[in-house]
Amino acid sequence: MTESSEYLPEVVYNAEQVAALDRRFIETFDVDGFELMQRAARAAYAELAHIWAMPGTMVVYCGPGNNGADGLLVADLARQGGWAVHVVSLAGTEKYTGDAAKALSRYMENGGTVEAFDNRPVEADLVVDALLGTGLNRDVEGDFAAAIESINQAGDAGIGVFAVDIASGIDASTGHVWAHAVRADATATFIGLKLGMLTGEGPAHCGDIAFSALDAPDALYADQTYTARRLTHRRLRKALRPRSRNQHKGDNGHVLCVGGNRGMGGSIRMTAEAALRAGAGLVSVVCHGDHAGAMSQARPELMCLGVDAQASIAGLIDACDVIAVGPGLGSDDWADNLWRQVMAADKPRVVDADALNRLAREPQQSDNWILTPHPGEAGRLLEWPTPDVLDHRVDAVRGLRSRYGGVAVLKGAGSLIATPEELWLCTDGNPGMAVGGMGDLLTGVIASLAGQGLNLGAAASLGVYVHARAGDAAAGEAGQRGLVPSDLFAAIRRFVNPGRP
Repeated sequence: MTESSEYLPEVVYNAEQVAALDRRFIETFDVDGFELMQRAARAAYAELAHIWAMPGTMVVYCGPGNNGADGLLVADLARQGGWAVHVVSLAGTEKYTGDAAKALSRYMENGGTVEAFDNRPVEADLVVDALLGTGLNRDVEGDFAAAIESINQAGDAGIGVFAVDIASGIDASTGHVWAHAVRADATATFIGLKLGMLTGEGPAHCGDIAFSALDAPDALYADQTYTARRLTHRRLRKALRPRSRNQHKGDNGHVLCVGGNRGMGGSIRMTAEAALRAGAGLVSVVCHGDHAGAMSQARPELMCLGVDAQASIAGLIDACDVIAVGPGLGSDDWADNLWRQVMAADKPRVVDADALNRLAREPQQSDNWILTPHPGEAGRLLEWPTPDVLDHRVDAVRGLRSRYGGVAVLKGAGSLIATPEELWLCTDGNPGMAVGGMGDLLTGVIASLAGQGLNLGAAASLGVYVHARAGDAAAGEAGQRGLVPSDLFAAIRRFVNPGRP
């Protein structure tokens, strides 16, 4: 997602869980609430000053709650740091109570002033969003909606936008936009990493993320409930050890790729080549007869078999270790024949694309497969409208696993992987990967890792991670626009060899 992602915590929480951590920090570890606010403000200002190192003019939009109080304390630190600061409050000063009132007093005692919101265009070098925080659970309306639009217009005009804790308008648990949401260039967040910042619409609105635990002891987090774990390079290195010097091709997995109906041979070829680049010892392809010859010539390492609509592939199924099915499969009699043979097989399967659409029409369960839908396919599998999948990604991926068994991967920004033991989150990847064929590569990478001996949960989660990191590496070479799936092959090979310098 961003260069900062490797430095974020591994454990990720929903809004309720973060609120529980806040309360526990104050009540169990005897930390004063106002002291915690000051720590948050210092952490936020340090990140802000790192990104925008030259002080200029700053406008801070503050709501009436604790998030607004954090903004007031950031404003106070910014004034001391040489910024010309204008605080705009979306509530009368009389509405600040408790620790928020202390923050207001601190700011005003040090010479700060507060202006009422009047919807004027922003004229500044930087806008700070401290409007709504993590507790939002309804649509943003009225002056708050207008203030968010003013902030976004400023961002569109080239003014920097910095959010305190979370971009206002984003659901901290799901990444759902509550009608209006700030689009920040960067966000400083505290205590616990919020899932909603990292999946759904969250990544597009929170920008680069900096995290501070505010000097919380490790004991704060012990035995506390969380929602997901982030995929990290540390886990990849642990799972993909250097190979033994006496390994042979049979030790590294035989992947059978099934798909590539007439006119769609490119899909299954990309799946198959991705499986090779991810380290499979052998890769066979069953495709339409129109494509087998050209595919073998273009990539002679692939063992390609062109078949007709009555062909048996029982021998190949018996010989392989894992089957990748779906890319370019289609929906005719040819596809039906292959689909039924694969579904009857007692082999691990990675099910994607057209095979997922068939599964939606003919639901069945298995603990020996990995499903890899995008939100539209997930909606068909769950019989949900696609917007519901987008707004409730955690519920959707867990629902897929519950309904169909095995392991479920819900693709998109902040891909989620539901295994029997854990919910995993991938915070890498970029918008340049939103192009046809990227999912075909992912299917091949996951199948390859499963064929090399990883259990299905590890193959799915680490396959998503390798694919995303490869996409980021390829985009880093020449930009996101114009990125195509075959640009990732070299990087896939690099990331499945994590022990290399």
